[in-house]
Amino acid sequence: MLVTFKSKAAADIVMYQEHARHMLEVIGKNVARGTITAAETGEAIARLEQAIAQARQAQASEAPQDDSVPEAAQAISFATRAYPFLEMLRAANRAQQFILWGV
Repeated sequence: MLVTFKSKAAADIVMYQEHARHMLEVIGKNVARGTITAAETGEAIARLEQAIAQARQAQASEAPQDDSVPEAAQAISFATRAYPFLEMLRAANRAQQFILWGV
């Protein structure tokens, strides 16, 4: 299933529900339907940035990637998946707009 994030401050973002769930759990929101108010965007940015930093640290401490596997076939990191949503949060924060999904 797909989740579409909408905000007047940025273009829509569409992602698979399983990927959106992790990001929304980090900021304390439900994947089915919800809103991040303008007042909540600052805290959401901080939480998501912290989760990205932790994911990068965990990835760096793991074994090196297999060079025999093409780079495109290797797993996409949490940081890469979260980046568009993080940028939407930042834009919504600057414009004092909300973000909603599941409507």
